[in-house]
Amino acid sequence: RKLRRGRKGALGPSAIEDAAAFLAEFRLFKTEAELDLMRAGATITDEAHRAAMTQCRPGMNEYEIDALIEYTFRRRGAWAPAYTSIVGGGANACILHYIENNAALREGDLLLIDAGAEVDGFALDITRTSPVSGKFSPAQADLYQAVLRSQEEAIAATRPGTTLSDIHDGVVRSLTASMVDLGLLDGAVDDLIETGAYRRFYMHKTSHWLGADVHDAGRYKLSSGADRPLEPGMVLTIEPGIYVAPDDELAPEALRGIGIRIEDDILVTEGGYENLTLATP
Repeated sequence: RKLRRGRKGALGPSAIEDAAAFLAEFRLFKTEAELDLMRAGATITDEAHRAAMTQCRPGMNEYEIDALIEYTFRRRGAWAPAYTSIVGGGANACILHYIENNAALREGDLLLIDAGAEVDGFALDITRTSPVSGKFSPAQADLYQAVLRSQEEAIAATRPGTTLSDIHDGVVRSLTASMVDLGLLDGAVDDLIETGAYRRFYMHKTSHWLGADVHDAGRYKLSSGADRPLEPGMVLTIEPGIYVAPDDELAPEALRGIGIRIEDDILVTEGGYENLTLATP
């Protein structure tokens, strides 16, 4: 409008620029006040996951657990879930973005819960996988340990200077080796990685930025196209998984229909990392 009134001396903008990239940098690096909000959200989310684990029983419905999680979030002062919670029992855990949450939980199944609270505009994002009946079968335990091992290695590798691609590549190598050991894949690990054979059971990335949104703003690449090194103040997820489709006739029968993901929220610090969600078992 001011540009149209220029003949009367009004001064308008000389250029229009997209502020998204500029603002994304502020969102990518968390202040102490913002981290305090995320730690508070982690405490609330931890309580919700613990409630789900302890109250889950065979015969319950996924939506009952979903309701329990949201009730706990709201009761403890969170605004709401930071995203639509995933509550997948049995083979539903093999569907990456399963949100129907309306199936019965069965004896012997695992329950994958991907849920995080939003506290004063900041999101948490935690995934845990636990046995509906309280005890893993041997096959479930083997698969769980493979995922947990890859995640622990990835978290330990998080520090300034490394990249999300470095973390993901380490997870892929660890999981692929485990897939061979478990009979899911056959061949040399390097070859299976090069051909992408592992993607049959691990088809997503390991990390994303976290903050004012569950998949938060911030560039993943430098202007040169190289991967962006991690810096203190960034918060990211680390969330490896293995998902064996129930109709995968090439997989060992005992592993079919099992989906496992373990996800924590990691702050990059000067000396390495802080696991904001370590308290959740």
